[in-house]
Amino acid sequence: MSTTPTTTTVQHAQSADGTQIAYEAYGSGPVVAVVGGAFCDRGAFRDVAQTLGELGFTGVTYDRRGRGDSGDTKPYAVAREVEDLTAVIEAAGESGSAAYAFGISSGGALVIEAAAGGAPLTKASALEVPYRTAAWPPPPERYIERLEAFEAEGDREGILRFFNREAVGMPEEMVDGLKGTPMWEPMLSMTYTVKYDGLCLGGDEQDIPAETFARVMIPFLAVCSSGTQMPWLHDSAQVVADALPNGTAVELPGEFHQVPASTLAPALAEFFRG
Repeated sequence: MSTTPTTTTVQHAQSADGTQIAYEAYGSGPVVAVVGGAFCDRGAFRDVAQTLGELGFTGVTYDRRGRGDSGDTKPYAVAREVEDLTAVIEAAGESGSAAYAFGISSGGALVIEAAAGGAPLTKASALEVPYRTAAWPPPPERYIERLEAFEAEGDREGILRFFNREAVGMPEEMVDGLKGTPMWEPMLSMTYTVKYDGLCLGGDEQDIPAETFARVMIPFLAVCSSGTQMPWLHDSAQVVADALPNGTAVELPGEFHQVPASTLAPALAEFFRG
């Protein structure tokens, strides 16, 4: 989710289709691009990018297309988001230098798509990518179609409620509790991009894409948090690691579906340097 912007200068990379992608870079050294999931803009994991910047990397966080200060050229395709990530890496880094990416939740699915699609990544990592394996509750029926129906009606709140209730499984009273908080309006502004995350995960079924995984030849670290109590989400890291040609899984101490930057960034740094 969005956090309060800092005074850091926002830079822009131009994607292959001309879309301007806003990003922030911290530190110097090989680029590590931090890729947020649903309802996340570049402020959501700024602390991870900043901590990576303190550890000898160029920590980069960016607004995925349709969010924050980035454009959103139509029609959408997952391949365009791979091009966005590539453009950010190339703009923030030095030609020929190693580059890495870390994705959070559905942002991890985009990182996997990028690794499979030829993005200039040396290694990659992700936290609890929510592919729908056999252990998961069933996905919402006609997920993408229903998101598009809300969008056609201009019903941003409908998308927010539908996603949190039926895709995440959040109780109605918890969704109601979000309204009026500082998170509500930033989340509403990003509701149309929830479909993008769904498409990165595969659309309606969101199974592990075996053919895509087979093309991810770089080393990949799948992370889970000790504080994620839903077994199907926590255990997704091992499932992803086992399905990738060169995957490894690790549990780090944290809270539900997140690991503090002070713990996460050093673990990523060790993996990327190893």
